[in-house]
Amino acid sequence: MEGTAHLHRLTSGFLGERPERTPYVIGVAGSVAVGKSTTARILRELMARWPHTPRVELVTTDGFLHPNSELERRGILHRKGFPESYDQRALLRFVAEVKGGAEEVSAPVYSHLTYDIVEDERIVVHRPDVLIVEGLNVLQPPRMRADGRLGVAVSDFFDFSVYVDAPSECIRQWYVERFLRLRETAFTHPESYFRRYASLSDEEARATADTIWRTINEPNLRDNVETTQGRAALILTKGADHAVRRIRLRKL
Repeated sequence: MEGTAHLHRLTSGFLGERPERTPYVIGVAGSVAVGKSTTARILRELMARWPHTPRVELVTTDGFLHPNSELERRGILHRKGFPESYDQRALLRFVAEVKGGAEEVSAPVYSHLTYDIVEDERIVVHRPDVLIVEGLNVLQPPRMRADGRLGVAVSDFFDFSVYVDAPSECIRQWYVERFLRLRETAFTHPESYFRRYASLSDEEARATADTIWRTINEPNLRDNVETTQGRAALILTKGADHAVRRIRLRKL
């Protein structure tokens, strides 16, 4: 990060421009239940302790999912989390404005309790030193436009990126275990979208979680998420105990 800031100052000096502080943007990608959210939160807390980066903001791409009503209108509610379920333009605009040094940029808020975008609620980012963007598909390559040219990808604005990896079977097991925990906690809340799962037996809950994994999360991981790990600057591969077993850093 310090190297990037130094290069920016040198470039600005060479071009005769007045150097302005530019937020350092980090992308964190990986499968559902692999631990990318935990990785992003730990990274935020560690970087906030650095003397030169006291303002570290974390934004998840969940807030840029289309509302359930729009997903239902398009007939893709069952594909929530797949690339087409996100408002890519809004996400691109948000990251570009933060990277451009805007004083204040806001993003939608997503509720995992109601499984939908929260109306009239926004998270506001005020010129952070570091912005961490965490989500399933943040490393997706740019799309081909109608005129045959490549568009812009969210990852084009990243200064560094991390992909959290693990064997698929481990991730499946972690997903099932998380589902069982939520069945006894968040799912019991009266407003929970998944309240219908709270009364399931252990066997029924495991079977339900496994079905959701095999029909939704695993295909998304295989076809859309896992294929982007080669675009990351750093790949952290975890073992069955969640410990990082392998670290791969892209050479400069």
